[in-house]
Amino acid sequence: MNYNTVLVVDDNPAILTAVKICLEGVFERIVTLSKPDAILATIQQEHIDVILLDMNFTLGVNSGQEGMIWQSAIHRKHPDIPIVLITAYADVQLAVRGLKSGAVDFITKPWDNDDLIRKLKDAIDKTQEVQSLDQLEKEHIKKVVDKCHGNLSKAAELLGITRQTLYNKLKVKG
Repeated sequence: MNYNTVLVVDDNPAILTAVKICLEGVFERIVTLSKPDAILATIQQEHIDVILLDMNFTLGVNSGQEGMIWQSAIHRKHPDIPIVLITAYADVQLAVRGLKSGAVDFITKPWDNDDLIRKLKDAIDKTQEVQSLDQLEKEHIKKVVDKCHGNLSKAAELLGITRQTLYNKLKVKG
């Protein structure tokens, strides 16, 4: 299966070239940016399936703060696009902070090509997960009960099931 479009944001042209070579044949399109300022405009113009985002863009600065700020800006406007963070400065605390603030994964430079490909594919697959029937039923029942303001008799009637069956479903799945 070919994956669609990955956006790679890194200030190092050699990294952009290496990632592009690594991902060719896996992604239909590989869009690269050397400056993060164009990220939001690029997302407006292109359908992006996953972003590989460097954490440091200013020479001599390796706190990862820039990457965190950009990740936050992307998530505010496009919460559905998964972000995988990448940095040369492996820092467990930084990775945890990135994951807690919404990144789906974290990779360090130098990376293993297979690992990078797997993490990007997994990031896309996670956003496209299929819900189970049980989960869909549970959400539907909750919406109907909420719509009926908690009136189980009315909700059961709307759902076309007995009040007892509704009660049992709420008890089991509640």
